[in-house]
Amino acid sequence: MPSLTVHTGCNTALPRQQLANSNGRLLAGAYVLYPSGGMDEETNTPENGETNKAFLEDVYFPEPGIINLDMIRTSYLAEGERGETSRLHQLESVVLERIKMLRLEFKNILRIDHLWVLPNLTKLCLNCNKIEVIEHIGMLTALKELNLSFNYITKIENLDTLVNLEVLSLFSNRITKIENLETLEKLVILSIGNNLIDVLDGIDRLRFVNSLKVLNLEGNPIAKLPDFPLTQYVTAILPQLNYYKYVFIKAEMREAAQKRFSRELREIEGKQEKEIHGLETEARELAEAERLSSSFVEHLDGDQLYESMWRGDENGRVLMLLGAPAQELAEEYGNDVHELTQKIYKLGLERFSERDAEVKDFMSSLQEGQQELQSLGQKHIEEFLQYRDKAFEEAGTILRQLEAGKEDAPEHLQLCEVMDDLNAHFEETLSEMWHNLMAQELHLHEAVEESTLNFERKITRSMSTFVEQAQVYFLQLRDVCEHFSDNMIETVSRFISHKLALQDLDSVPQALRMCIDDRQAVLRIVADMKATHTSRIEDREDRMATRSKESIETLIAKLTKEEVERHRAKILEINSFMEMMTEAMANLPEEIHAELLAGEQQ
Repeated sequence: MPSLTVHTGCNTALPRQQLANSNGRLLAGAYVLYPSGGMDEETNTPENGETNKAFLEDVYFPEPGIINLDMIRTSYLAEGERGETSRLHQLESVVLERIKMLRLEFKNILRIDHLWVLPNLTKLCLNCNKIEVIEHIGMLTALKELNLSFNYITKIENLDTLVNLEVLSLFSNRITKIENLETLEKLVILSIGNNLIDVLDGIDRLRFVNSLKVLNLEGNPIAKLPDFPLTQYVTAILPQLNYYKYVFIKAEMREAAQKRFSRELREIEGKQEKEIHGLETEARELAEAERLSSSFVEHLDGDQLYESMWRGDENGRVLMLLGAPAQELAEEYGNDVHELTQKIYKLGLERFSERDAEVKDFMSSLQEGQQELQSLGQKHIEEFLQYRDKAFEEAGTILRQLEAGKEDAPEHLQLCEVMDDLNAHFEETLSEMWHNLMAQELHLHEAVEESTLNFERKITRSMSTFVEQAQVYFLQLRDVCEHFSDNMIETVSRFISHKLALQDLDSVPQALRMCIDDRQAVLRIVADMKATHTSRIEDREDRMATRSKESIETLIAKLTKEEVERHRAKILEINSFMEMMTEAMANLPEEIHAELLAGEQQ
């Protein structure tokens, strides 16, 4: 089946084209855009220089509402075809996944919702409504054109996931600041005229959108500032632009603009260079932190664990007052701990690479299986649609004969029997297709559930093996701590004995003098230090074990949720298709009657 396209409301756009006329004006995107005079951009509405309120006052709107499934289906069925093409279009099934364009203009829409059912949407027109917030469109990652002109939007937001967006129109809204557009790496055309933008802040952020070629800011307060040439400012600081106000930017215009704003341009370039460097550094650090976190060995690549063992350890601080002997032991202790934490660190990274490869393989296999069954299901639908067209053509012929004949004629009864047989066969074929589609979908759902369960077992075994291997090193860390504690008891005892022999008790640190006559005091201080260090080691070990388990639970929960949502959406789609086909056959007699009646009146 060809891709479906939805048109509704007023069709105010000309076919897509990108060219410049002899005057340098650009015909861009999906609209004919005029820089000044005559008609406003995007809507071909007589320009009056005001906001959309006056423009919309005289337009009839339906009751205020929220985008829902019924509205989407109605919009498809209301596509602007005529005659026989329109009748056939009304009979065509609404396969939501195949809709590429949706136009919902002048629908009095207050909120955006339910667009998640259109994952392959590439063009969305919601202009001329009452939308206040850009929301619930983040899942439309295939979207290339978005028209939100003539609404009541106050803030640019929730667009960061639309990585394929090329054309964005926010003309005639209530936006006060340019923001949150840096992530739109493919954006070519941005129309944000006739808003309430009264500050220059944010315009320089568009330098990060290297793909941006066309921009319009006219009609905003900043375009009306006295003694401030906004056109020159934009031309100077946005070197990637080819058109401003849909007028081509010539080389001499850019040169003059950059000369006029040379100081501002230097400041912006310097600030941008620093920011880019900072962003690159931050991105590397975040990527590394994420990798280490997913490996469960964050803060184990250096001496972080060893340092944490001494942090807040008052008993350990007292023991270090012994001087060189204790410090030499601590240095050896630190080297041993560092060596073992490095082994844990390297082990974590190695096992993460293995698990990551397993996850990618599973996701790839899952997607391949879904696509295979999706293709098979689509084949069933296309075969049925071919049968439906023939059945409707045959039924139309019979119904026309029935309309033309007399009810008491012998042929009438025969035609009725033929029509009954055709209806029965249609219902039987439709039911057979439904059973096939449902069987395939249930098979896919069960297969995904079973595959996910097997994957969970496999990844759990892999994770358990990693944790067990890491626990061996943590055990060795506790042994190192034990060895250090034993050596420290011996060192303190030797130190005290040496001072007693020399009768040099004054040189014994005040905090250790209790140990002169009480050997148990030495044991208590060292034991408390050992308990602190061991506790820090065990906390880190427990955190690794807990987080590794939680990561699997989170991953499996995410996969399960996605599959449940996909399964429910597919069941809804199949049942909707059935209802539409049944209704189309039931309405066929009435449509034929209306068609013949219209022909007679002509």
